[in-house]
Amino acid sequence: GERYTSEELVDLERRIIGSRDKAQKLEEQLFCTLRDYITQYAKSIAQVAGALETIDALCSLALSAIENQYARASINDDGIIKIIGGRHPVVEKKLSEGFIPNDTLIDANERFQIITGPNMSGKSTYMRQVGLAVIMNQVGGFVPADSADLCIVDKLFTRVGASDDLASGQSTFMVEMKEMAAILANATPSSLILLDEIGRGTATFDGLAIAWAIAEYMSDARTLGAKTMFATHYHELAELEGKLAGVVNYYFKVKLQGEDILFLRKIERGSAGASFGVHVARLAGLPRTVVTRASSVLAKIEAQTHGRNSISQNILGQDKKTRAMQIQLGDSERAEFIEYARKINVLSMNPIEAQTELFRIHERALRL
Repeated sequence: GERYTSEELVDLERRIIGSRDKAQKLEEQLFCTLRDYITQYAKSIAQVAGALETIDALCSLALSAIENQYARASINDDGIIKIIGGRHPVVEKKLSEGFIPNDTLIDANERFQIITGPNMSGKSTYMRQVGLAVIMNQVGGFVPADSADLCIVDKLFTRVGASDDLASGQSTFMVEMKEMAAILANATPSSLILLDEIGRGTATFDGLAIAWAIAEYMSDARTLGAKTMFATHYHELAELEGKLAGVVNYYFKVKLQGEDILFLRKIERGSAGASFGVHVARLAGLPRTVVTRASSVLAKIEAQTHGRNSISQNILGQDKKTRAMQIQLGDSERAEFIEYARKINVLSMNPIEAQTELFRIHERALRL
């Protein structure tokens, strides 16, 4: 094959190939010029960007407050969370029939609230709306309520919902317990803790025992004493009101209409008499034969346990006996220790014997 060319084509080829390199060099030159120019004003640009992002955030908070009729909360230093007519900012936007507001009061006398009521009655939504109100207030926004007086919390912990971690081989209950352990390790008396049905991932008695022990630990000011909302289906925990300082009961009202159940979405002082799980199962569409059989089995179980509060009464009664025995045992040991110390003849001891006897007294004192 032969190739023919001319000086014009060679020149054209040279210009085409060279233009690509020239374009890249020119682009780099323009970029560097622009970069060097902007660098002179980098500090001012960063300040303007920071101001714009703050304005954007504040305008968003202000617009949502105006459109949704949020209220400006007052701040207190007394550790009180008081909300009048509180709402959930997301759920209320999704409900066509209107959101039913609820009041909230958490203070030193009601720092640990046990919330009972059937599924779908509104327990989880209620706790979430309190947590969201605290967060919205502390970021500088208005809160979804008629009025609010809120304290500053140092941390907000939640244990709401159930999930497992199949990748690491952890069950729902294990995940729940690990999260609960992290809460107990990091919470302070100035924290707000929202717990939803702790212990439900294991057997009934195990779950009740864990929930009971957690409630005792968290409500006691000597161990934690944090502001806590504890939703549960273990109605036995309602017995803790009046037995532990700061523990109060709240429940969500429902109304039975024949075989149906009407959720009133309103929280009141006291405890729910039942979980109405069978009624909720009927609403979910379970076959009538299954629901009827469930009602029959439930009646037999309740008859065998002689009432729902028998377990809690046994726990509280046994605790009283144990404390009484501990007091009696402690008094007896102290009396023996005093008698032992009284009989020591200090004047007849040499320094080595006196030192040995002092060591024995110290060891016995540590065991009391």
